[in-house]
Amino acid sequence: AASPRRVPGLRHLMLACLRSRGLAARYVSGYLLTRPPPGQARLIGADASHAWVSVYCPVNGWVDFDPTNNLLPALEHITLAWGRDFSDVSPLRGVILGGGSHDPQVQVTVLPLDEGPA
Repeated sequence: AASPRRVPGLRHLMLACLRSRGLAARYVSGYLLTRPPPGQARLIGADASHAWVSVYCPVNGWVDFDPTNNLLPALEHITLAWGRDFSDVSPLRGVILGGGSHDPQVQVTVLPLDEGPA
């Protein structure tokens, strides 16, 4: 089975449920800061692209929800883009001409400002 972190279905299901109730909701794409266990070094490239959902509340404005991790996003969630669904915020989009296959490799490291590069 595919990891829920890699499949946008959970976020799309939440979006559909919210919208079916007449609520404005958007798909949010970004990065998630991971913290290593105490005493272990941060792994370079271990932080990952991630997605969550945002719903509009007239009193509080846009409120984020992370259904994958069952939490309210905080400083560990870094927003890059938002849209109606995954197709609006796909991190990679385009046309490749030519033969063969292409497998792009991406590595992301997120560091808090107070830690800085090693």
